[in-house]
Amino acid sequence: MTDVATVAAEIDAYAEGKNIPSAFLEMLARNGDATAFRWKNDDDSWSEVTWNQYAADVAKAAAGLGARGLGHGDRIMLVIRNAYSFHVVDTAAMFCGATPVSIYNSSSPEQMEYYCNDAGAKMIMVEDVGFFEAVSKVRQNLGSVEAVGIVHDPDGASGVDFTYDQLMASDPIDLAAAATICQPDDLATLIYTSGTTGPSKGVMLDHRNIVWTVESLRRSFGWELEKMAGMRVVSYLPMAHIAERAVSHYQALIAGLEITCCPDPTQIAVYAGEVRPQIMFGVPRVWEKIYSGINAAVSMDPEKEKAVNDGIAAAGPIKEKMTLGTATQEEIETYEFLDAVAFSTIRELVGLDQLEAAITGAAPIPAEMMSWFRTIGVPLSEIYGLSETTGPMTWERERVKSGYVGVACPGVEVALAEDGEVICRGGNIFRGYLNLPDKTAEVLDADGWFHSGDIGEFDDEGYLKIVDRKKELIITAGGKNLSPANLEARLKMIPLVGQACAIGDQKPFVSALVVLDPDAAPPWAAARGIEYSSMEELASHPDTIAEIENALTGAMEGFNNAERVKKLKILGDEWLPDSDVLTPTSKLKRRGIHTRFAAEIEALYG
Repeated sequence: MTDVATVAAEIDAYAEGKNIPSAFLEMLARNGDATAFRWKNDDDSWSEVTWNQYAADVAKAAAGLGARGLGHGDRIMLVIRNAYSFHVVDTAAMFCGATPVSIYNSSSPEQMEYYCNDAGAKMIMVEDVGFFEAVSKVRQNLGSVEAVGIVHDPDGASGVDFTYDQLMASDPIDLAAAATICQPDDLATLIYTSGTTGPSKGVMLDHRNIVWTVESLRRSFGWELEKMAGMRVVSYLPMAHIAERAVSHYQALIAGLEITCCPDPTQIAVYAGEVRPQIMFGVPRVWEKIYSGINAAVSMDPEKEKAVNDGIAAAGPIKEKMTLGTATQEEIETYEFLDAVAFSTIRELVGLDQLEAAITGAAPIPAEMMSWFRTIGVPLSEIYGLSETTGPMTWERERVKSGYVGVACPGVEVALAEDGEVICRGGNIFRGYLNLPDKTAEVLDADGWFHSGDIGEFDDEGYLKIVDRKKELIITAGGKNLSPANLEARLKMIPLVGQACAIGDQKPFVSALVVLDPDAAPPWAAARGIEYSSMEELASHPDTIAEIENALTGAMEGFNNAERVKKLKILGDEWLPDSDVLTPTSKLKRRGIHTRFAAEIEALYG
């Protein structure tokens, strides 16, 4: 087995002297005529461009941005959905030697002001008039901004300095010459943290971080660049999220993936059915909704539901043995039969039948749900990392162990500190937090180890399990340390539960808030003749309460008495991303949950 240092040296050699523009031009020479980006038009027809056409658009946009003053070391803030124009403008900015910075499109004007001033943005590029109006509300407070551009401006909004069409009317620059402008240690982007543990911080990632990590990730996939070229990916998560940037932007630019732009993340199921992606990343909530949707559909036919569940129960242990390479030929044939008669149909119905890599990350996913997907033939695996590690830190695509987040990515050192905190070192480690040297020093030590803030443990094969966030451990009034994430994962396996938050810090026992699953609960109620006018009314129905409370005992098996959730409050309204209770990537904002539901929590202990 090749040791970490040797692999790291190989990746160092690959990344030496490269920046993202130069790596892109290397890909372009191989795949110029291949399809690069696809998108739906307003009339539901499809448009697409090749990599050569994309490069031509980048050359024009870079010329237009440069003519308007964007140059080496400048920063441009992007407020654009998952659209072709985002990829053009972001890449064009890098060919100017500038740093593109995406923010969450749901940001308030005040948040835009903070991000823009913290980044020192010289320009802003927004997608439409709605975003432009939000920026306009705080424009007078944006001291560094010299120009605001817009992609779609059908009515000629007042105050717009330039448009995307005007960029496209520019005489193109020479991309080969422009690729030498930025250096490997120049900032490629800033990723603003989700703010679960305090004010949002700007994570500085340079070109070397990106090129190095893309190569490490390619080795994790186990594919040569020729294999990855043309593989279909749907881009639907915010480009302010490192995972989406890493896969559908940087990996695409360097490996030549084929990207379908999905501007509305709620439409991912529709797009998957049409695109048949071969690589798909989703935060756990995406996979949880697919899981609930499939089970809700199957439950409409009790006979079919029993057949599917019996098939999964029989196939699960076999699939586990197949993954580890210990299944007999007879067991493999049994699985292949069940797959042919049941599982393949399910995969095809939801558009996941051609996946070669299905990835979940950014938050924990229940191990049972991971096993369920793998049993029905969706090759789901869990990746672990942070913005500060340019995305991936650990991952294993093929030999997956449910409940574990894989092994250290190629060239990356991953270890545990004395208190069990996961620490990491490698070419993927960020430069620091923008304007926050003290915060940087808290997580990045003198030896180059990044301290993640997560508690983990390794098995004897080097697979990492994340126990919990150091700052999120519950300490009960009796002094018991508990992992809320582990409890929440189990609660979400109760069929009617879509979301959960464990409560118990400095409390006499552990309780939880659980939210009805909007996909699973309505058909369950219909099958039982339960009438209701709102999800809140359904949540308080005696039959709903009995169903979930009866399932709680089984969900808590494996936890000792002090750890188990004793009482529940069932809520009806789904928690939405980028709100006071969830980050844009659906991580729990525990302080926000405790504030919003203070009365409900108090009642649990009354």
